[in-house]
Amino acid sequence: MAKNSSNKGGKDKGKAAGGTIALNKRARHDYHLEQRFEAGLALQGWEIKSIRAGRANIGESYAVIRDGEMFLFGAQITPLISASTHVVAEERRTRKLLLHRNEIDTLIGKVQRDGYTVIPTALYWKGNRIKAELALAKGKQSHDKRDASKQRDWAREKQRVMRQHNKNA
Repeated sequence: MAKNSSNKGGKDKGKAAGGTIALNKRARHDYHLEQRFEAGLALQGWEIKSIRAGRANIGESYAVIRDGEMFLFGAQITPLISASTHVVAEERRTRKLLLHRNEIDTLIGKVQRDGYTVIPTALYWKGNRIKAELALAKGKQSHDKRDASKQRDWAREKQRVMRQHNKNA
């Protein structure tokens, strides 16, 4: 019986630590997102502690291919004062993204031939590891952004009218 309770405690602990760490909300606004990939991140110990404390931001980050490997640029992980006393912590350092070779080859082909950009859309926990969701993206023109906002406004207005109609009926 004690064995079951310890397993249950482990499951609860995992759920409390799981979930989304950081979102790139501007990505949907600025880009047409097409194909998504899941990548691991090569992080240092102080970065993990800072992420657990909620100090990660990927709003201005992007992924670049160098020498057949993927790297994350511009992601900000602010160091904790207590966790990085013995290490020189660089909050915007380049971090390696861990992908399978065939995924990297697909991304290289799309970026070089078709003019796509690789944008991180989210950081999240998967088990006890941190994963990054990457998306192949094409930049939106300003008229595309206006069209998208018009469609959002129209959908909101339509919902409001339908709610009023259902209340009155």
